[in-house]
Amino acid sequence: MIPTAEELAGWTLERQHPVTRTWVSDARRLAILAEEHAALDILLAEDLDIAAQRAARLAPGKPAETMLNRWVAVGNDLGVMFSMRFENMNLDRPFVDATPMTRSPEPHDLPAIAAAAREYYGVHNPLYVRLWTADAGVDGTTPDRRFLGAPISELQPYDVPPGLTLRPAKTVDHYDDARRAYAAVDADHPHHVEEATLQDLADLQESAEDGLLYDVTVNGEWAGYAAAIIKPDDALGLPAYVVRELVLSPEHRGHGYGRHLSALLAQSLPDPTRILIGTIHAANQGARTAALKSGRQDVGGWLQLPLGGV
Repeated sequence: MIPTAEELAGWTLERQHPVTRTWVSDARRLAILAEEHAALDILLAEDLDIAAQRAARLAPGKPAETMLNRWVAVGNDLGVMFSMRFENMNLDRPFVDATPMTRSPEPHDLPAIAAAAREYYGVHNPLYVRLWTADAGVDGTTPDRRFLGAPISELQPYDVPPGLTLRPAKTVDHYDDARRAYAAVDADHPHHVEEATLQDLADLQESAEDGLLYDVTVNGEWAGYAAAIIKPDDALGLPAYVVRELVLSPEHRGHGYGRHLSALLAQSLPDPTRILIGTIHAANQGARTAALKSGRQDVGGWLQLPLGGV
């Protein structure tokens, strides 16, 4: 039997990093989590029409049933909600998400989790199962993206270099410049292309229309973008702004600006009662270090349990 949204919310809250439990009341967070689980997990487990639409778009020729979420008792008193996903909607990068579960995974749970993923989604040849934990990791898995956040009230800029500012942007006039900035980092660090990609133009324009896109400027010269979005499903049940983009142009890298961007973005956003949170790949040490220096805290992350295809 599929758990209720409230049951899933309770288990999810218990698995969160302790520091995040001090940021928002449990009651408020449970309400947000229950809404998310109802809309994202339970609906996708019960609605075959939605599954058919997802199959037609993401897995042509595959049975609609293979796109349904599945609640599975995998053993060791562990229940898991499995969901078929694709990295950044890339059909060549299928994976199985197993984020909602009754408790955090332990090494002895991994074989059963992998077996269940293969049983229900093997037709899609998933590359890995994605897990979530508030801990540093689980033996037998590899790191994926980490969640770094802090209350906006705690992200106060200090020692900001003269001339470094954020300016509201109504349009995405420097998208080509931002694309070149990513290309420059990719050229210097070939692994970066697997760790971070520039947000789509349409996504940044959406942030602009919502008043959540900012030009980073240095002495009046365009130096990058900072953008956010109100997106609860990427926010661990927190009332949050999720970081959508932080990028500096090549000529403005290496000057110590990066560590100030999170705090400057936080103080530019309209609602100071929210949390600023975002994901950074565990291997992206530059972005991770900058976020930590800004005052954001590592509060957990996704892990990959390799399947190697099936």
